[in-house]
Amino acid sequence: MTNLPYLITTLITLSIVSYLGISSSKKVLNSKDFNLGGRKFSSTQVAASIVGTLVGGASTIGTAQAAFVSGINGLWFTLGASLGCFFLGAFLSKPLRNAEIQTIPEFMTNYYGSKSRVTSSLISSIAIFIHITGQVLASVALITALFSINENTAVLITIILIISYIFFGGFFGSSLVGSIKTMLLYTTLTYAGILVLNKFGGFSEFFGSFPKDPWFNIFSNGLFNGLAMGFSLVVGVSSTQTYLQAIFSGKNAYESRKGAFISALLIPPIGILSTLIGMFMKVNHPHIISKQALPLFVIEYLNPLIGGVVIATLIISVVATGAGLTLGISTMISRDIYPYFTKSKVNDKKELLINRSSVLLILFFVTIMVFLNLDSLILKWAFLSMTLRGTVIFMPLIFALILKEKTPSKTGYSSMIISPSIVILLSILNINIINPLYIGLGISTTMFLWAYMSKSNI
Repeated sequence: MTNLPYLITTLITLSIVSYLGISSSKKVLNSKDFNLGGRKFSSTQVAASIVGTLVGGASTIGTAQAAFVSGINGLWFTLGASLGCFFLGAFLSKPLRNAEIQTIPEFMTNYYGSKSRVTSSLISSIAIFIHITGQVLASVALITALFSINENTAVLITIILIISYIFFGGFFGSSLVGSIKTMLLYTTLTYAGILVLNKFGGFSEFFGSFPKDPWFNIFSNGLFNGLAMGFSLVVGVSSTQTYLQAIFSGKNAYESRKGAFISALLIPPIGILSTLIGMFMKVNHPHIISKQALPLFVIEYLNPLIGGVVIATLIISVVATGAGLTLGISTMISRDIYPYFTKSKVNDKKELLINRSSVLLILFFVTIMVFLNLDSLILKWAFLSMTLRGTVIFMPLIFALILKEKTPSKTGYSSMIISPSIVILLSILNINIINPLYIGLGISTTMFLWAYMSKSNI
């Protein structure tokens, strides 16, 4: 459905945000500015960077899609993300910020050797790449619902927007867009949530519109599957370069820690509002394509001028997440992967060039991946990505922080390869008897405990 007022307000909003992202290039004087904003961020800027990247298509469109299919079970992504931010603030932010590093693989080198740096970077990059694919799919669902254009064109529009957000301003651009997106998300989704409740006739009518099971059972897919979905977010958030990069950007450990806690408080309401909309669409439009539940609600029920801003906000939300994730991979390429394979020192000017070149290369391959998977479930990509990131980084990071110099280095390095490899194999074979996250972390934990208790390090 193409509607001129929607089109005008959407394009104006997107143009303003893209301009701000591009203009932030003035603040980028060196590679540290591009990667970390010069380590000058306050707690609110750290929170904006985390929420700006973490809350995207999976938290909004994907959550509404899951709610349309199975009810409040769709809340697991945002609940898990919130818990992940809390864990990040409570246990990881202080030691990691004080380490004065730019990538999490840099930290790994101190405990697992130089090979661990490139290994963890490569596997983490693959995992983050998977998540970017999910974000682009969410953007495609939005753009095609509004503009009545084909999916291939929608993919290209999304990629161009991502480039405008980070290619020029790097982390400054990502954080600025994240701040704008957070304010717009809260304003527009709150308005939409109030409208939904009014149309239901209040909370009592809303709860009376569905049977309790499965719609109001957060464990409708099984207790262990539900916990695994939430836990995978805790693990993924604590293991992802993109979110940890926000921690590294704080002016000190206190600001970084506070920023993580602010993020934990900001995320759940977005999931609740998206779930409410998804379930409303199930009642009133049960035959639509599930991934279009949220965008079609905007078109059907909101004033075109307001609706255009809402659609633009959702597009920004999705694109900003994709941009932040892309920036995380480009940082690891320039800091960890490129220097290892070329065996050369990279000066600041060259590192900045590698960063920006990497952004374009990553997005080229994302475009191909999305073209091949246009009909897949958005949240599937997000959970797979979080699980894969967690198995390569999470347990080695936790054991390094706990055991310090007593960390079994060879065993830890082996776990970085074995655990994610098994997760990938299970996903390819579609074996889901036990959630792959449990298996991957279980293997990694067993390897560490056996090596530590037997005083072996093989």
